[in-house]
Amino acid sequence: MRALVDRYLDAYNRMDVAAMLATMQDEVVFENYTAGVLALRTIGIAELRHLAESSRHLFTMRRQTITAWREADGTGYAGIHFEGTFAVDLPNGVRAGQSVTMAGRSEFRQHDGRLVYIADHSG
Repeated sequence: MRALVDRYLDAYNRMDVAAMLATMQDEVVFENYTAGVLALRTIGIAELRHLAESSRHLFTMRRQTITAWREADGTGYAGIHFEGTFAVDLPNGVRAGQSVTMAGRSEFRQHDGRLVYIADHSG
């Protein structure tokens, strides 16, 4: 599973939506949690494609790096270091050119050699 996750993150870091989606099953579920609260969920590759394509313009650069990895009971658990530089001004006061770094974690599950579940946790 680690090689599959590495392919996904490589595509994510390059902002290559097609390559990201090539690592996933059609019924993939993506969830994003902030401070333990579900902030966003997509169900199916079409919803995730829409999210990925509509949000990639937010950053001029973004990178997720795995800092720790373990697998248990069919789930991969990754410690993640995220860094990015914003491309646009946001309503919350973040300005274009501003950088962000944060630690988080992600969970991955696969089925038939493709990702079927991704959960990102931060804050």
